[in-house]
Amino acid sequence: MPNLYYKDAQRLGQREYRARIFSGQYPYLPVLDEILPPERLLKGIDMGLVNVPAEFIVGTRTRGRTNSFAANFMPLLAEGSEFARKWERLCQSHLTEGIRDPVKVYEYLNRYYVEEGNKRVSVLKFFDAVSIPAQVVRIMPDVSAGEAELYLEYVAFNRVTGINYLEFTKKGSFARLLSLLGKPADEIWSDDDRHRFQRAYLSFRTAYESLGGSRLHETVGDAMLAFIEIYGFDALLDLSSSELRKAVGKAWEEVRLQQEPEPVEIRPDPAEEKKESLIARVLPQRKLRAAFVYDRNPSSSFWAWGHEQGRKHVERVFEGRLETAAYVNAMDGDVRRVMEEAIADGSRVVFTTSPRMLPDSLKVAVDHPETMILNCALNQSHRYIRTYYPRIYEAKYVVGAVAGAMAEEGDIGYICDYPIYGMIAGINAFALGVRLTNPRARVVLEWSSVEGHRAARRKLADQGISLISCQDFSRQADGSFGLNGLMRFEGDSPVMLAAPVWKWDVYYEEILRRILSGALQDEYSGSARAINYYWGMSAGVVDVQRAPELPEGVRNLAGLLMESIRREICEPFALPVRTQAGTAVEAEGKSLSLEQIVGMDYLVGNVTGAIPAQYELKRGVPTVKIMGVDPDKGAEPLGK
Repeated sequence: MPNLYYKDAQRLGQREYRARIFSGQYPYLPVLDEILPPERLLKGIDMGLVNVPAEFIVGTRTRGRTNSFAANFMPLLAEGSEFARKWERLCQSHLTEGIRDPVKVYEYLNRYYVEEGNKRVSVLKFFDAVSIPAQVVRIMPDVSAGEAELYLEYVAFNRVTGINYLEFTKKGSFARLLSLLGKPADEIWSDDDRHRFQRAYLSFRTAYESLGGSRLHETVGDAMLAFIEIYGFDALLDLSSSELRKAVGKAWEEVRLQQEPEPVEIRPDPAEEKKESLIARVLPQRKLRAAFVYDRNPSSSFWAWGHEQGRKHVERVFEGRLETAAYVNAMDGDVRRVMEEAIADGSRVVFTTSPRMLPDSLKVAVDHPETMILNCALNQSHRYIRTYYPRIYEAKYVVGAVAGAMAEEGDIGYICDYPIYGMIAGINAFALGVRLTNPRARVVLEWSSVEGHRAARRKLADQGISLISCQDFSRQADGSFGLNGLMRFEGDSPVMLAAPVWKWDVYYEEILRRILSGALQDEYSGSARAINYYWGMSAGVVDVQRAPELPEGVRNLAGLLMESIRREICEPFALPVRTQAGTAVEAEGKSLSLEQIVGMDYLVGNVTGAIPAQYELKRGVPTVKIMGVDPDKGAEPLGK
C-alpha cells in the first residue's frame, strides 16, 4: 500500500514540476541558504516546539535534498530508489502509529524551511496535515534595511496570541483585528481565547473557500477581517455553517475589495449631471425619500444642526421630487434599528451623518443593497457604502494665512477636537497658511479631547498666546454655540476674525441632484473600489467667513486665496512640505495628492505639539477608534 501512495505523491510532484516549468517558475523547493547569508542563520531565536501550519512550510534549509521534491514538497525521484523506500517506510509509520518526531525548521518572514525531516513533511503534506510539530528557530528580518514591517506586526501579534496561521497583506491589520475583538495589544491570550479564535477561523475559512475564496489574491485573514468589520466576531461562532456561508456571500464585494492595491477612490469634484431623457421629463417621476440619521439632537449639537439645515434646504429645493425625514439621537439606542426603521418607512437614500455610525451603516448596507447609504466620514474603504466629507483643509489654509497676517509678534494657538483623518490635514494646512504670511510664527497645538476646551485655552493663555484657532464645533455652558474659527482673545470679549464654513446645504443639494439624475449610481457601479466624495471650494461646499474687523488688505488676501483654490491655481500642500522631524514629504507632482492629504499622520515643521494617543483622550474615543490617526506613525504621543 505505501508504494501506491508514493506513486500518487510522485504524480502530484510531477504535475507541480511541469506546471512551474511551463509558467517559468523555479520547480524545486526554495533554499534558505540562498536567500540569507549564513551569518544571519547563526542569530536565530529558539522558539521551542511549535505546531507549524503545513501550508507555510515552503522550502528546505540547504540545497542537499531540494531537487528530490517539487515545490509542493511532493517527491520526484524514481520508484524503487532508496529515497522512495524511505518515503514509503515513513508512510507506513504514519498509517500505523503516526509520525511522532518533530521536524526542525527555520522560520523567516512567517515561512518555514526544513533542516531535518523533509520526507516527514512530504508524507504529512500528502495526507493533508493541517499542522506539523516542529522545533522552530526564528530568523528576524533586518529592520535597519527596512525589511518586512508587516512581519514585525505579525511577530507582536504572535507573541501575545500564540497564533501563527493568520496572515494579512496590509499593514495595521493585526492591530485592527485586536481592536475589533476588544483585546488590548499587550494582553496574553488564554488557551480558551486561542481555541475560540481557531474555531471561528476554521468556520470562516470553510465558508470562504467554498465560495471560491482560494482563487482571490488576498489571504483568508484579509477576508475574515473584512467580514468581522461587518458582522462582528461573534457571528463566526453563532451562525450555522449554512448561515455563515450565506453571510459571507452577502459580504462578498466587501471581501473582494480588500485585494485592491488602492481600495479607496477619492472623487474630488461632483460627477457630471446626466441629461434627463424626454420620457423622464414627460412621465411623472416617483418621489425619492431620503433619511438623515443624526448621532445627537440638532438642538444640542452644532454638528447635527449643520446637517439638519442641509436637510431642510434640499427639501425646499427639490420640492415635489424629494421628501426627507430626520432621525435624531441615534447613538442613544440601536443605530441599526433606526436605519432599518428609515428603510421600512420608504427611504431609498440614507445619510448617516457621523463617523461613529459607520459600522452600523455597513451592516445595514450589506443587508439592503437596494438602498443607497452614505456615511459622513473620511479615509474609509467599504464597497457597500459611500463616504462624503468636505475638504475643510482648504478653508483652514486661508484662515491660517489670515492668522499669520494678524499675528504681530509671537505664536498662534490651535485647538483641535479629535486626532482623526481630515483634522490632521486641517492642522497642517492652517500651519502652512501661517507660514505663507508669517514665516517666523509657530503654531502651538492643543487638544480639547484631552483635557477639555477651557484647559486647552488656558494652556495657550499661560504662554501669552491671544490669537487662537478654536475648535470647529464648540458649545458653551449655556447651550449656545460659539468660539468657532480664528479668535483674538482680549479680556473677556473674544473677537472672531475668520472661520471655516461647512456648507452642508450645498453638499446635500449637489449629492441629491446627482442621485436624482442617476449620475452617482453610474459612477459607483463603474468602479471596483470604495468611493469617498471629498469635495471642496471648487464644488462650493467649503467657504471662509471673514469678519468686518479684518483689515481690508487681509480680507482681500483671503478672497484672493479662496478664488485661487477654487480655480486650482493655489495648492495648500504645494511642495516642499516638511514634517516636524525635518523630513521632506515626497510626491509625484508639484503638490501632495489627495490620497496623501487624506492619510496624513504627521505634523508639519512649524507646529509645536503632538498627536495624542488614544489612551490620553477624555472624550471622542468612539470616533477616534473608527477614523483615528495612529500617533506612532507620526509625531510622538503627548504622554511620551
